[in-house]
Amino acid sequence: MTLRLFDSATREVRDFVPLRPGTASVYLCGATVQGVPHIGHVRSGIAFDVLRRWLAYRGLDVLFVRNVTDIDDKILRKAADADRPWWEWAATHEREFTQAYDALGVLPPSAEPRATGFITQMVTYMERLIDRGHAYAADGNVYFDVRSLPEYGSLSGHKLEDVHQGESAGTGKRDPLDFTLWKAAKPGEPSWPTPWGVGRPGWHLECSAMATSLLGAEFDIHCGGMDLIFPHHENEIAQSHGAGDGFAQYWLHNGWVTMSGEKMSKSLGNVVSIPVMLQQVRPVELRYYLGSAHYRSMLEYSDKALHEAAAGYRRIESFVHRVVDRAGDVPVGEVTDEFAAALDDDLGVPAALAAVHNAVREGNTALEAGDGERARAIAGQIRAMTAVLGTDPLDPQWSSTSGADDDAHAALDVLIKAELDRRAQARAAKDWAVADEVRDRLARAGIEVTDTPDGATWALNSKED
Repeated sequence: MTLRLFDSATREVRDFVPLRPGTASVYLCGATVQGVPHIGHVRSGIAFDVLRRWLAYRGLDVLFVRNVTDIDDKILRKAADADRPWWEWAATHEREFTQAYDALGVLPPSAEPRATGFITQMVTYMERLIDRGHAYAADGNVYFDVRSLPEYGSLSGHKLEDVHQGESAGTGKRDPLDFTLWKAAKPGEPSWPTPWGVGRPGWHLECSAMATSLLGAEFDIHCGGMDLIFPHHENEIAQSHGAGDGFAQYWLHNGWVTMSGEKMSKSLGNVVSIPVMLQQVRPVELRYYLGSAHYRSMLEYSDKALHEAAAGYRRIESFVHRVVDRAGDVPVGEVTDEFAAALDDDLGVPAALAAVHNAVREGNTALEAGDGERARAIAGQIRAMTAVLGTDPLDPQWSSTSGADDDAHAALDVLIKAELDRRAQARAAKDWAVADEVRDRLARAGIEVTDTPDGATWALNSKED
């Protein structure tokens, strides 16, 4: 493996060496299913789907776990405000997240554990922590003793005097620095039995129990949004190391989606939901946009940026389809060296996309020169590269159309062919002014006309970068 990744824990780019040769184990902090997903929620899903696809392309068997947090203060509060059962509220929004992931071509995880399905493992984890002197029970709550772990703060860089856990108050906490592993039951809230009384898990405990139960005491990569570095991931490390587990060997964090420089979040009211976004652009175009920036950078959302990205994707798509129309089927080839070098360098998607667009330009030149075989070979490379990015234009998820889409394309084809017939008649009569007028009008509408030995063909948005 030549892959190098920026490890948030060491703050440096490191060679990726899996714990088990031939296998990569990855845990992604998934959704807290409290509401309708927005583009900020799904960015991590897309960013680390590219990681997963690249690891697989490099020949590794990828074990990919993405959890669902289905019990949480926010879920309970929002369900109560809506006068709905907490479990029904969580299940409803879990389905909406699944639909969003599916619509955007995010591969299903190897396992998708729900927090409520791992209560027994959480109880065992707390017993281990108490036995090792890193946790204590008080008034039905269980707390982690932060000062008992000298390395606390190593991921986030927080000093102990600066630590604020930001959690709801419980009773019996010895030190404000300590964080909650288990919350004593409150009237009307869901609860489960433990040796210390009935209650429900704390957020941080859930992920440690799920990750180690499914991937083992040590696994390769832990992923999530940069907003989770503290307190969530810091506390996951504390719990896991306190229990004696090596836990994650690499920590990867993606940047936020922002609007006017602010993180997209429901509390700020600056969210754009996935269903609303999909009224503006196709799912593959939205995926292309959300995955186009480097995963560690901020992605500033704007309608202009979204539509520019969509147009960029259509240039790739149009080239591949034109090659199919002119030269026949295009099998998936191999990625270019330029593309591979970009992704091996900490998943450098912007440079990888530059390699894709360079190939499109080269392929267009081959098409114009009548070199169909060269164009097919390049299109095969583009299919391989875009498949790693989850946007292969010939993937059945993106290439199939139905219903209104089919009807609209058929109607457009009739209208454009009528214009092309008019242009052909003008050219035959050497009426170049009318012929140019037709072509220019179609170009202004985003339709490219290409003259071939078999007549003129058309494609949407196929102009080069």
